[in-house]
Amino acid sequence: MREVKINGVYKHFKGNYYIVIAIAKHSETKEKYVVYRELYEDGTLWIRPMDMFLSEVDHEKYPDITQKYRFELQEIKSVVKE
Repeated sequence: MREVKINGVYKHFKGNYYIVIAIAKHSETKEKYVVYRELYEDGTLWIRPMDMFLSEVDHEKYPDITQKYRFELQEIKSVVKE
């Protein structure tokens, strides 16, 4: 099963990038939510149910999208050499 990486940078299937801040739990239902910040414009903070965050793209609704999952973790390497 896929997991969500805290501080991981994810690409949304529509092209924008986000960083995961935390996993939160709903006080009544105990459902897990992903808390993430957009890495563009004003850096708005968002939440989404974890199941939805990890879900596959609806390729019937979005037939031209090649990305498999709604959000995919990006491998970003540092360019700074110490």
